[in-house]
Amino acid sequence: MVNSNANALGIIFPNSYDNMVPELVTERLMASIPFASRYRMVDFILSSMVNCGIGNVSIIVRKNYHSLMDHLGSGREWDLTRKNGGLNIVPPFAEKGVAVYNGRVEALASILDFLKSQKEKYVVMSDANIAVNFDFKALIDAHVASGADVTVAYKEEPIPEGMMQAPTVSKDLYYTLGIEDGRVKKIYINSKEAGVQNLSMNIYIMDRELLIDQISTAFVRGFIYFERDILAPHIDELNIQAFKFDGYVARISDMKSYFDENMKMLDDENLDALFSANPVYTKIRDDNPTRYINGACAKNIMAADGCVIEGDVADSILFRGVKIAKGAKVRNCVLMQGTVIEADADIEYVITDKNVTITAGKALKGSDSFPVYVAKHQVV
Repeated sequence: MVNSNANALGIIFPNSYDNMVPELVTERLMASIPFASRYRMVDFILSSMVNCGIGNVSIIVRKNYHSLMDHLGSGREWDLTRKNGGLNIVPPFAEKGVAVYNGRVEALASILDFLKSQKEKYVVMSDANIAVNFDFKALIDAHVASGADVTVAYKEEPIPEGMMQAPTVSKDLYYTLGIEDGRVKKIYINSKEAGVQNLSMNIYIMDRELLIDQISTAFVRGFIYFERDILAPHIDELNIQAFKFDGYVARISDMKSYFDENMKMLDDENLDALFSANPVYTKIRDDNPTRYINGACAKNIMAADGCVIEGDVADSILFRGVKIAKGAKVRNCVLMQGTVIEADADIEYVITDKNVTITAGKALKGSDSFPVYVAKHQVV
């Protein structure tokens, strides 16, 4: 792993956009949603930071964070078990008088004393609703070279349908950017524009002292959202530069996109685009390799370790320890850890959460546009 040499500390907001996938976050948060057979969403941003030499990372949790703490542990897999810096998980109510936060301003206000005591010159901030292999070093270099106050990463892509149709729009804001000669001249909030937009990735870098100053002022005035309440009103005073990202981005904005983005991992081109640049680290579980019992048929699947396959499975993502019994048929499914598909069951376009059992002979079929979701620990 890269030594800690970036003059920046990282901050991740793991609960952002929880409201867009309510089914998946009843007992977890966006950052710990399983993705691509053995990872969690947080692995991608966290690994990207570590790979670029950011060795001081704080994760400001809001609720349902037990699964995230279990996954991250001390941060050993990311080489973040350190005397100085390392991984810092900040729970809500960490300080007297600090309630559960709503937006980034309140979240950052809860760690102002921590920010003041740090030595790094820059702060890099990100949500955890995107799976991406991001080059933070390039972002830091571009920020320093341009002399910007703030630099924001964006990708040219259409606004995902799930974002535009989000039921609680006020809670989950998304941003598109009006850019002139590399400078952000306009921030559009919850735009409904069709076609390719400059869609913000909600990844920012700015000077630590400037961040402390802006957050202190904004918090006193009762502001909540970093982009809406700090950046947008001061777009002329602050030099906000745009950093275009051309790499692969899997963005989770609703259940359909969660299903689709997992399925895209079955295409080698997408898989390479996401994983080939730098390693993505995750919690290590020493499990047996996947076993294919005599008579099993598997075609175009992504399977983590510990699976036992006796039946017929195609075009599916299998997380750790999935068991598919003899005579069972699985097509176009995302089966999370510990899912058991019993003999002669027939399922298609289904997402099962952890430790779900589909009973013998059961038929369960969704569609490409509306996959069926089975909640944690259910027996169907």
